[in-house]
Amino acid sequence: MVDAPSPRRRPLTPPEATGAAQDSSVVETGWIAERLLPARPVLIGAAIVFAALTGVVGVPLVYSAAGYIAISAFAILRERNAIAPSAIRAREVARRVAEDRAQTLSAITDALPNAAFLLDGNGIVISQNESAIAISRAAEPGAHVSGILRMPAVLQALDQGLRTGEAVTVSYFERVPVNRWFQAHVAPLAFDSEADRRPRYVLLLLEDLTERQQVEKIRADFVANASHELRTPLASLLGFIETLQGNARNDPDAQARFLEIMREQAGRMSRLISDLMSLSRIEAAAHIMPEERIDLREVIGHVTDSLDMVAKQANVTIDPDLPDDLDLTVTGDRDELTQVFQNLIENAVKYGQAGGRVDIVARAVPGLSDAPAADRRFEITVRDYGEGIPAQHLPRLTERFYRVDVVSSREKGGTGLGLAIVKHILNRHRASLAIESEQGQGASFTVRIDGAASST
Repeated sequence: MVDAPSPRRRPLTPPEATGAAQDSSVVETGWIAERLLPARPVLIGAAIVFAALTGVVGVPLVYSAAGYIAISAFAILRERNAIAPSAIRAREVARRVAEDRAQTLSAITDALPNAAFLLDGNGIVISQNESAIAISRAAEPGAHVSGILRMPAVLQALDQGLRTGEAVTVSYFERVPVNRWFQAHVAPLAFDSEADRRPRYVLLLLEDLTERQQVEKIRADFVANASHELRTPLASLLGFIETLQGNARNDPDAQARFLEIMREQAGRMSRLISDLMSLSRIEAAAHIMPEERIDLREVIGHVTDSLDMVAKQANVTIDPDLPDDLDLTVTGDRDELTQVFQNLIENAVKYGQAGGRVDIVARAVPGLSDAPAADRRFEITVRDYGEGIPAQHLPRLTERFYRVDVVSSREKGGTGLGLAIVKHILNRHRASLAIESEQGQGASFTVRIDGAASST
């Protein structure tokens, strides 16, 4: 996508400059009256002289009138030529003052850490900083703020601030493309007069509260989920510890068996806590789009290499089909995308073991293969040939702690968070996950993600 030019390089006409132009039209319409006043002595003297010539000397009235008109025109034009430069200078000074003031306010806007828009008294965008462009888009010259901010609560607050001349603060929530919370501050500036409280400028600030809200939600979810999921292994550990301290104190075989079970339960708690912390970090950064260029071919290759031993132990063959002529470069976070395919491929190996094979197929979405680089979209499908998943479970697979078979999941070391982590990572990358399955036919998990724009 081509970056829009900064509004600072194409500032809109400040309201004072418009006012100066209006004032100049008044000066032009009243120039005759203004020029007659300084020329009045000359005109009176000429009138007396020509009246005497007509009445005393007998000069025809037509000649006297013509001479008087000529002298009057000369006097008026002389005064106009003397006054016009000063009026032009005054208008030029007024215009420069207005431009300097707008540029100063624009510079202040650029220096603010939050998203900031500088508007005139009619809601026209004069300037916006980089943070504002990031959450909306660059304004065209003469654009009204409603054209780049489709937020009714903010526009109502702006209208109230323009009508009353008082500061207004409002909070609002966005659901697209991801959930985000904002607080908008409307600050009127530079009033025309004490009587007329309509501002010449308005500063609109947007404060992003998403991270704060996410932290609060993550904290609450962590406490609820952790307390629920950790209760069983903790109770198991406590029970075995009491047994080892009691009846099994002198039974080496029982001790060895119980210690192995305790080790498994402790490992389960460790995996659970690790997944919960990973999910929390991903959710906290869900509104921040990654910017690194990643080759998915390398990511998938690394994952399949790391799972080679696990696949051999399960008698499963991992078969990647990544066409050489397909450029799988995307914009994303390498570690997170690695985690996505690690979860999907490992699940396919564990739960599709009966099929003996896991296919990984990458392709361009039909109809977009000839599109510009920024519009390319890929599908990477991980398919197993195991028992499949019953249809009623498919819509809930990405929920936290949801398991089709709780016992089987725990036996295989699952925490119930793997697909939830996958979903949140893909949401952050503005990607999606599609799941298809038929019982007895295996399951396929398809990641749909946009290709990276060309670097040239």
